[in-house]
Amino acid sequence: MSNKVVGVSVAIIRRGDEVLLCQRNEKARYALQWEFPGGKIEQGETPEAALSRELFEELDIMAEIGQLLHAEESVYPDGGKFFVHFYLVEKFSNEIQNKVFQTVEWVLPEDLLKFQVLEGNVDICRNLPGILNKVNN
Repeated sequence: MSNKVVGVSVAIIRRGDEVLLCQRNEKARYALQWEFPGGKIEQGETPEAALSRELFEELDIMAEIGQLLHAEESVYPDGGKFFVHFYLVEKFSNEIQNKVFQTVEWVLPEDLLKFQVLEGNVDICRNLPGILNKVNN
């Protein structure tokens, strides 16, 4: 197993009081767990550019990448190591089209932990209501 840490950018896409949560497809690594949309940062990409590309590939939207809300390293039981950047996205064009996920749901931030979220998303899910509250003020 590689010790390489994989850079990842994900979006907290907010619409009104809700955020978009996506369920990984049944064939994906960490199948059927819930996560925020986004993905791996390719060589030569900035975290923001990677996120724009991923959101277009996964949801068919052109997103305006907002502020960095949080960043953390996560290590999974299978040895996967990820450094995840969580960006706020409040503006995008096109209707969201689910192109890769099992399903997507709009969820109140305080309800996120009712879902089986990826281990690397648990802390942000727990803290998101407070983080979004600070952003609003």
